[in-house]
Amino acid sequence: MLTRYFTVNKQGSTEKTIQKSRFIGYVRRVETEEEAQQFINEIKKKHHDATHNCSGYLIGENDQIQKANDDGEPSGTAGVPILEVLKKMHLKDTAVVVTRYFGGVKLGAGGLIRAYGSTTSQAIHETGIVNRQLMQSVSITVEYSLLGKLENVLRNSEYMIHSINYLEHVEFIVYVKAGEEQPFIDWIIDLTNNQAEITMQSTTYVDFPHSSRS
Repeated sequence: MLTRYFTVNKQGSTEKTIQKSRFIGYVRRVETEEEAQQFINEIKKKHHDATHNCSGYLIGENDQIQKANDDGEPSGTAGVPILEVLKKMHLKDTAVVVTRYFGGVKLGAGGLIRAYGSTTSQAIHETGIVNRQLMQSVSITVEYSLLGKLENVLRNSEYMIHSINYLEHVEFIVYVKAGEEQPFIDWIIDLTNNQAEITMQSTTYVDFPHSSRS
């Protein structure tokens, strides 16, 4: 399992006009090929009157699922440029559909490649890129006398408080980057003079904003 990877926000879109042709780029985060195909079919249904609905997607830890579809454009001028943008931005679990309404001016192979590539890039920038970080959920249970001190220190640290449960004792659920658990545990033990009950819980991916890269 990857400790972190880049993907897009849930979904987004953009639109631009190039040489009188209307290009609409749609982006969605997908985790399976079925989700990608469903997304593509949704856009095709929405724009059933479009000249082309071209697509590309990358799925899996090692990008093991890669597909590109030119949907009637000259071979290699639409789907592949879309896919190449995803690879260049190091994105995973991402699908893109670029819809084109032909405006009467032929762009040529080079123009098509640039148009589909630039629409994809713009759509991804509009949607936003996130850094998905694998986090270990850690339960820290302490006496209420340590509540104020521990909460204050945690909120001013690099760690993320997921929740605080006020029970017989107070329980903090904290997210720690996977692989960095031991330094965190040592820090909590020292901070509480070994008066904390620490339990490892589940791991989960957490999204953090990340400026998109071209």
